[in-house]
Amino acid sequence: MASGTKLDALPYVPYVAYNGTIPTGGNSLTENLNVKSALSLIWLSLMATAVTTFQWFFWGYSLTFSHQAGKFIGTLDNIGFRNVLAQPSVGSARIPDLMFAVYQGMFSAITVALAVGAVCERGRMLPCVIFMFIWATLVYDPIACWTWNPSGWVYQLGGLDFAGGTPVHISSGSAALAYCYLVGPRTGYGTQALNFRPHNVTHIVIGTVFLWVGWFGFNAGSALSANLRAVMAAVVTNLAACVGGITWCLVDYRLERKWSTVGFCSGVIAGLVAITPGSGFVPAWAAIIYGICAGLGCNFATQIKYWVRADDALDIFAVHGIGGLIGNLLTGIFAADYIAHLDGYTVIAGGWLNRHWIQLAIHLCDSLVGMAYSFTVTLLILGTMSYIGKYVPALKLRMTPEEEALGVDDVEIGEFAYDYVDLVRDVKPRDPAGDVGMISEDEEMDAESQRSHSRTQMVKGLETREGGGRGAACAMRTLSRSSAGADPYVYSGPVEGTA
Repeated sequence: MASGTKLDALPYVPYVAYNGTIPTGGNSLTENLNVKSALSLIWLSLMATAVTTFQWFFWGYSLTFSHQAGKFIGTLDNIGFRNVLAQPSVGSARIPDLMFAVYQGMFSAITVALAVGAVCERGRMLPCVIFMFIWATLVYDPIACWTWNPSGWVYQLGGLDFAGGTPVHISSGSAALAYCYLVGPRTGYGTQALNFRPHNVTHIVIGTVFLWVGWFGFNAGSALSANLRAVMAAVVTNLAACVGGITWCLVDYRLERKWSTVGFCSGVIAGLVAITPGSGFVPAWAAIIYGICAGLGCNFATQIKYWVRADDALDIFAVHGIGGLIGNLLTGIFAADYIAHLDGYTVIAGGWLNRHWIQLAIHLCDSLVGMAYSFTVTLLILGTMSYIGKYVPALKLRMTPEEEALGVDDVEIGEFAYDYVDLVRDVKPRDPAGDVGMISEDEEMDAESQRSHSRTQMVKGLETREGGGRGAACAMRTLSRSSAGADPYVYSGPVEGTA
């Protein structure tokens, strides 16, 4: 192989300096340090689904949708899915209890996953897992009960929340804000030491697409039947998402003169959040207003975290808390009796479109009570855990500064979202500036380097390309940075046994 062959052609992920380089774990001005905690949030989302699904089976469904529920919370008649089978559910006489329980369990799981995003890059995982179970029991279940159970006080008051404006979005957004306060800001918050770049924009787009498609299951599925009301819910869901993304993108362009991909995705989610409570109640044209209001309102709400000094890294309160509030209020205005009756049996007084003026006040009351309840109870839960954590170290909510510098993935999981985070330890820096040093053929390689799967694959790639299956022994003499052009990595050593 000729000297100077570009390493980009190899099965190789560019090296990024990680642990062991400088005391802080990396320079945030030149590196994306978010990769050190990327896997932990994925893990927490999966664990939230698992923990909440168990909690829902154990007593969550019973506390929310039991047939003998009170105005604020259900009974334990259905604990462990006891007698949950073919009896018509409280959600619809056409849907049996068991099917309704499975469907509603999805709402509970996603709400908890949204709330725990507040711990990113500094929260310990065991206390967060314990928090999931407690929060689902003391916060989500009561709010969902009083919103959707026919015995609940909001339901009886006439509140209209089709798919979770208060139980899902306002409750999770408020809980995230409270968690941010209790766990404290990340080290370097408010300074240049903390990098606010997204960890992977491509993943943001993929995640947005998954949510966008999945949201049809939330909104259209909440019709609990294949009818025109479900179709209308799907129509307004998609339209609000589109308009929300366009609006947010335009607002960002006004400020930065850039067509932000992250901004578009944020606007799509904001539109989806806002339309959630009204998706089965409002006409198609109203979805445009939802999207515009959500795009504008949630965009500007991202500044709230700076005003109140809360390190809400994922803007959960701005997008979900404020987005849910906007959606609830707009539903009080645009809810229409003829849209609700598209399923053939639902009868409502409607909102301002039907000259039912009190509906907006009902939704304002529901939103503020839900927001205050979630925020307050979350503070009490975390405050209690924090106090116990003084005596039981395992329950400490936050990592130490040293652990935070290493990253949650390394300290709490021992695995990484990207192979190069671990592989970079095989490359020794040539100077403090972080340049990749020279690796001599005769230099003794440590055991970890010899076991490196990625290094092996790189060498095999050289054999395949240049050795033609001759099984020649390949040795990389030098990895160095190129001083010219846009290709920073070049291979400049010979390969034995090749032409």
